[in-house]
Amino acid sequence: MAPGSAQGAPAAGRSGPGMDGGGPAAHSVCMVSDFFYPNMGGVESHVYQLSQCLIERGHKVLVVTHAYGHRKGVRYLTSGLKVYYLPLKVMYNQSTATTLFHSLPLLRYIFVRERVTIVHAHSSFSAMAHDALFHAKTMGLRTVFTDHSLFGFADVSSVLTNKLLTVSLCDTNHIICVSYTSKENTVLRAALDPRIVSVIPNAVDPTDFTPDPSRRDDSTITIVVVSRLVYRKGIDLLSGIIPELCQKYPELHFLVGGEGPKRIVLEEVRERYQLHDRVRLLGGLEHQDVRNVLVQGHIFLNTSLTEAFCMAIVEAASCGLQVVSTRVGGIPEVLPENLIILCEPSVKSLCDGVEKAIAQLRSGTLPSPEAVHNEVKTFYTWRNVAERTEKVYDRVADEVVLPMKERLDRLMTHCGPVTGCIFAFFAVLNFLLLAFLRWMTPDSIIDVAIDATGPKGAWTKRYFFGKKRRVKEELPNS
Repeated sequence: MAPGSAQGAPAAGRSGPGMDGGGPAAHSVCMVSDFFYPNMGGVESHVYQLSQCLIERGHKVLVVTHAYGHRKGVRYLTSGLKVYYLPLKVMYNQSTATTLFHSLPLLRYIFVRERVTIVHAHSSFSAMAHDALFHAKTMGLRTVFTDHSLFGFADVSSVLTNKLLTVSLCDTNHIICVSYTSKENTVLRAALDPRIVSVIPNAVDPTDFTPDPSRRDDSTITIVVVSRLVYRKGIDLLSGIIPELCQKYPELHFLVGGEGPKRIVLEEVRERYQLHDRVRLLGGLEHQDVRNVLVQGHIFLNTSLTEAFCMAIVEAASCGLQVVSTRVGGIPEVLPENLIILCEPSVKSLCDGVEKAIAQLRSGTLPSPEAVHNEVKTFYTWRNVAERTEKVYDRVADEVVLPMKERLDRLMTHCGPVTGCIFAFFAVLNFLLLAFLRWMTPDSIIDVAIDATGPKGAWTKRYFFGKKRRVKEELPNS
């Protein structure tokens, strides 16, 4: 099968808003990232919520990620969202190890079997995302990449990551960033044409994050922190803030949700200052439990050192909390000034910000949780995010995928004489490996997967052995 032929055809029989009567065709989208459920985080939530809204709009969507413990193979989530948990080795921080070639047989089989038209990769930290972009271009598929993070330009880690990003994005059809600060950062890091970079923010489901003032203990002031306990989230700053504020305000309590290598730092602070009754470490939280933790607090504290968007502060504001946050990355773009107190990323500045919030709380000048929720719920919605992402897909679907010769020229001219030549050589090897795989297992004999998505999708039906044996094996047992 030639690149961009059968596997590049739109999924048949799909319909959705604006997709009948000659409207835009439905897309068959493959979301790829190392970060997905049961792992918890902003990228994981973004991929899931966006996928659900795209399914609602009539598109076929599947997710490809690596296996998490015993969660392997094919699983189905709400609305028939099909998830492939591939048996790839995890190297560091839930990101897979990569040789650039070992994932091609699996990803090629999935792309062909699911008749994927657009490969949408997520996160600069995800090796699987970069692999998928590389293989998709070799197969002649359209590619989209969403960058969820900010990077520097000075340290060795950032330099290497930025060079990899330059290679991955130099011939990617379109790039999405979650804030204007993130767009400027990505354009500079990967030397991109700003015209192929769109800004589509994250969102929050307001029905999942509603205020409940009755859950608060008004005899105390509770500060909530919900974050991965890692260096990038400013946990070292938090370890300096806790003892200083607890000493100054006897009624102050901290509620910390999240897990990570920096947890031991908070445990040491709690032990050293004997704050066991005032600092509760809740450990890792399921997504459905986050709201129940947030509504117990009066103030939400975010100490991140770098953020492209920060969904946590939107979720906290939606629950009616006063937000105190560092002024870094795209955070100043997220909430209006009346809903957030911005501070410099230092212990003193953050302590001053929290004290300002405490003073407003005591004086009763803070708006009511219901008023804050009603304002925030109009800012960001997943349906709006899906509509804007759909426009990106429509634009990409009309673009031409670079043929191999032009792709090699782009790599060598855009990525530097050394890196460009190295990855051009890898692209040739990738093309030869794909040709070998097609010779061994032609695309035409790879069976077509049943489309399970949507409220009337195959995932809702009961299948039996016989003529539909393959479908029975693919779908979970009823």
